[in-house]
Amino acid sequence: MSSVIKIYALFLGSALLMFGGGLQGLLLSVRGAEEGFSLLSLGLIGTGWSVGFVAGSICVPLIVRKVGHIRAFSVMAAIGTVTILLNLMMIHDWSWIVLRALSGFCFAGAAMIVESWLNEVADNKSRGTVFSIYVTINMAASTMGQIAMSMTGTAGYIPFVLGAISFICAVLPTALTSSPQPRPLASARLDVRLLYKTSPVAAIAAFSVGMANGSFGTLAPVYGYEQGLDASGIAFLFALAAILGAVAQIPFGRLSDRIDRRIVLIGLSGSAAVIGALTVIINPSAGWMMYVLFALYGFCANPIYAVAVAHANDFAKDGEFAKIAGGMLLILGVGLAIGPAVASFIMGAFAPVGLFIVTAAFHGALAVTAFLRMRVRSAPVAANRAPFQPMGNDKQVTPESVALDPRADSEDIPPNDAETEEAERSDVQVSPV
Repeated sequence: MSSVIKIYALFLGSALLMFGGGLQGLLLSVRGAEEGFSLLSLGLIGTGWSVGFVAGSICVPLIVRKVGHIRAFSVMAAIGTVTILLNLMMIHDWSWIVLRALSGFCFAGAAMIVESWLNEVADNKSRGTVFSIYVTINMAASTMGQIAMSMTGTAGYIPFVLGAISFICAVLPTALTSSPQPRPLASARLDVRLLYKTSPVAAIAAFSVGMANGSFGTLAPVYGYEQGLDASGIAFLFALAAILGAVAQIPFGRLSDRIDRRIVLIGLSGSAAVIGALTVIINPSAGWMMYVLFALYGFCANPIYAVAVAHANDFAKDGEFAKIAGGMLLILGVGLAIGPAVASFIMGAFAPVGLFIVTAAFHGALAVTAFLRMRVRSAPVAANRAPFQPMGNDKQVTPESVALDPRADSEDIPPNDAETEEAERSDVQVSPV
């Protein structure tokens, strides 16, 4: 019974974290456009988040090893809370870029610590269920955070304070826990050689998804604002894309369990490229056509990364899943960092709809790559493949998400507390991802 209470408390903490993150991400893009920030500055705000998130994924495990999980999480939540309040007090583009990087760092660290507690509570039998519930809650909470902006608007202090309350309340489940410290956090390690050797398609998919979805997530709210949508319309626009993207993961994931996953990648990325091209051609104003195009984009684009991770795992050797998924995570982070800056330049040089030139180009490149690779390498036998697992938003996946994933072999999961203490006494580095 205590384990059940503990795990639902952690789910609540994660939901509060994702609620604040969903609200903050959309709020800064729209409020920045209203304040007259340049497209380059708005793009760099998205870049700052991704750089901070990757840095947090690498550095926070080291911090936790020195001060412990509870203290580290409290620090992350406190700094994250202060950061969003400083966004309100210092409304300036370059200040927001720096603050957004700090926010990404803290968000990565806080999410990783919550996930490490879930990893501690879950056993091998329940890991799949825990992971699925965790992903569902994260998607729902992040979407609710975006919808909240439709009620708070972007003017004044209320949306910033609401985000700050959400961040600081996320500390309660870990602060009140009486359980022992969980396993050490997993450190992301970029092993490009292993990843590319195992699956070139997966490596290219990670970068393409980062470029396309990083651009879309940061600058599509700006596009909606330029096309005449108000804060409420932008919030519902993104919520629609997120909901359909979450719903699409299950049918496309199950389909990829039955056929060559590269066919699914070709279909999804090719469709996303076509939708991007249609958006460039039509350049819809505020109205039903924009909602249809954004919904279709979310439906096609959001499942791509999860299918690509599953495809890489099909070719991974025993014990390599966490290393390969960690490599994909950092390649994704590089794309997420570069994409908004590139898209902002193209939007400034041509028009706001130039955003979808970027998404169409990278999704199209992925579709072509997957098609060509099918002619070089055959698909593995379906019976030998691990089942597809849904994944959260590509901006929310941390190295601890990889460790919590039931596809990670037991040898990839960090050791228990007794083993950790012995390792620390002998100065042995715990197994990184």
